[in-house]
Amino acid sequence: MTLFLILLVAGIALIVIGAAVDGLLYLMSTGVLLLIADLLYLAARSIWHATRRPAR
Repeated sequence: MTLFLILLVAGIALIVIGAAVDGLLYLMSTGVLLLIADLLYLAARSIWHATRRPAR
């Protein structure tokens, strides 16, 4: 969960800096890609944990 939060904060920071500074569109797009990767990581982790639970 710590990795998820670190990636989330880093992605949001990159988006804000890329949007605030003129000419840093590549930084904003990197932040968006980082957020997408973060959401995919969260989805994969939740699916992986759901399949490991034993049936009752």
